[in-house]
Amino acid sequence: MFAILQAAGWPIWFLLLASIVALTLIIERLLYLRRPRILPPSLLQEVIRVYQNGKISAEVIDKLQHNSPLGRVLAAGLRNVDSPREVMKESIEEAGSGTAHELERFLTTLGTIATLAPLMGLFGTVVGMIEIFGSQNATGTNPALLAHGISVALYNTGFGLAIAMPALVFYRHFRALVDGFIVDMEQQAVKFVDIVHGARR
Repeated sequence: MFAILQAAGWPIWFLLLASIVALTLIIERLLYLRRPRILPPSLLQEVIRVYQNGKISAEVIDKLQHNSPLGRVLAAGLRNVDSPREVMKESIEEAGSGTAHELERFLTTLGTIATLAPLMGLFGTVVGMIEIFGSQNATGTNPALLAHGISVALYNTGFGLAIAMPALVFYRHFRALVDGFIVDMEQQAVKFVDIVHGARR
């Protein structure tokens, strides 16, 4: 492995760093963006039951706030349960906006790596081409320098594409996942508001 890194030249270290960052972000998002953790299946029913039983307290709201992202949204509604419908909806939308931002955390970085990795590979290719042309001299071509230049060019291109493809796949996957979570969260929050204000049973 170290021999490959040596053959690929110094531009490969930027790609190696990008691959480590991308892998770390992918693992972190895979662990965090799990449906039961974001949208606990029975949470809405529990909140409705608490509301209907009149057991709303600061302790219950605080516990709900720290339960999950959906819990934060529903806690905002529960805090404003005695307010008019529009005020309650606004508080839920504000909490939802903050929660959506948290769910999207690190996705921009992952998308940037997916876009940048082929360009970094291309940069390594250019460096390799410069070394190839640098191997030409008055007496002819130095085979060792020529081989090294070709290695730099090809390895960097390959590494750049190898990093970009999975990074792009996971970026798209996480984006779709987050969008789905946000839609589900909005639907559950609207259902809660409707139940509180008598529009739904």
